[in-house]
Amino acid sequence: MDNRRTAVVVEDDRDVGDAISGLLLKAGFDVSVAGNGADALAMIRDERPDLVTLDLTLPDIDGVEVCRQVRLVSDCYVIVVSGRSAELDRLIGLEVGADDYLVKPFSMRELQARVAALFRRPRISDLVTPDATPAPNGVPEAVQDSRPFDGPEGLIGCDDLLVDERAREVRVDGAEIELTRTEFDLLAHLMNNPGVVVGRQDLLRAVWATDFVPDSTHVVDVHLANLRRKLREASPENQWIRTIRGVGFRFDACCP
Repeated sequence: MDNRRTAVVVEDDRDVGDAISGLLLKAGFDVSVAGNGADALAMIRDERPDLVTLDLTLPDIDGVEVCRQVRLVSDCYVIVVSGRSAELDRLIGLEVGADDYLVKPFSMRELQARVAALFRRPRISDLVTPDATPAPNGVPEAVQDSRPFDGPEGLIGCDDLLVDERAREVRVDGAEIELTRTEFDLLAHLMNNPGVVVGRQDLLRAVWATDFVPDSTHVVDVHLANLRRKLREASPENQWIRTIRGVGFRFDACCP
């Protein structure tokens, strides 16, 4: 069985692309090189690489949009390598799903170290753990009879975790926590369906308001991982959102 890792280098500067691909070849990767965004996306869909290095300045599609589309079809590691050094560019790159951001010019030794560091971290999909055994209809037996819970109009939850949908505020034990728009919408959707396993495709349609369901729904996992981290930091003893392997996610009511 061939266990070699694969990489796609997205770079319109041929010299830089050759240098990166040479480094990755020496590190044991099978490497493909794309000089524009359209070719890169086609390669990533076809080859399912383990790693993508991505320049943001491409002749056809902006690299940020390429990264966003990659995250719809792949959970590969993505390292942005770009001459854009502003903090805003780095934040945008990480927000749309990049795992690391390296500013040009950089040394090949630094790139090598960052690649090695990424592969010491599990991917989000590797962190999925089963929480219940699915019943024949795909819904865990333990939650099939769960019922909704709510409060005054626009409020869902209780003192432990309270969401005000009209003010778009989330409070844990009375303290407000800051969520992105997407994180808030994911939480509200799950809380409005307590005890129900919601599939990733259903979350895409509900939160992203799209009927397009890609082969991979990694973007859902990325935002849910960030949401769970923030909730865990606010209340370490609670685990409200559970992953049901092969099915989706379930919100466990925070009140009896």
